[in-house]
Amino acid sequence: MRQEKVKIVAHKHIAPHFFKLTLQSKHIAENALPGQFVNVRVSTETSPLLRRPISIHKINRQNQTIELLYEIIGKGTTILSQKKEGETINILGPLGKGFSVRSDKTSAILVGGGMGIAPLFALAEVLIKNPIDVNVLIGAKSKRLIICESDLTTLGIKVKTSTEDGSCGTKGLVSDILQNLIKALTDKQSASIFACGPKAMLKAVSEIAIKENIPCQLSLEAYMACGIGACKGCAVSTISGYKMACKDGPVFDSKEIIWN
Repeated sequence: MRQEKVKIVAHKHIAPHFFKLTLQSKHIAENALPGQFVNVRVSTETSPLLRRPISIHKINRQNQTIELLYEIIGKGTTILSQKKEGETINILGPLGKGFSVRSDKTSAILVGGGMGIAPLFALAEVLIKNPIDVNVLIGAKSKRLIICESDLTTLGIKVKTSTEDGSCGTKGLVSDILQNLIKALTDKQSASIFACGPKAMLKAVSEIAIKENIPCQLSLEAYMACGIGACKGCAVSTISGYKMACKDGPVFDSKEIIWN
């Protein structure tokens, strides 16, 4: 973990309210793992004071860059969206615990709900370098909120989508697609599930994984003020007590989480 000023290499408006930010950082590019995040200081002013946690979307060790995918949801991300190529911003990272890939698994199902697809892209890039069959499921409320589909298919990854209003892919919840995909598996013991998204989706994915006895890692979405476990603002209830999403996570084994 290191605090540093980094150069904005590229900043693209990829869809309504969605931006992709490319940063030059030798340290983070060399040390980051899929599932980790950075804390971004969006302004040099006192408001907003707190950093914004943003998951690492892509890691390019050769070019020594990382990509962050984010959505404008408030003052902080609005300010961030106005940053220009060539400017510098202050970031802290890499932070948190990322995903771990088991060598004995030959099938991986990645489930992303809305912006939850962001950290799963970096994981997908790692998985396809191994003899692993990768399926990505993306769920959202409507078609305009489906992102990264074309980027994933370009990598040769099988992608299925679902929307609650039926405007893209299957109408319904992404957990329904997951259930159907698992039913079609010839060897469930060789599979792993990785998911990131809203709490309700993660709970549904967790219940399916536990029922089917498939290992499952969840990246929890939580507001992380400090990013290092000091402020206790991102506490998660687990079977071994409260843990901090920013320090002990954001990736947890699905069997650890207490949902109620």
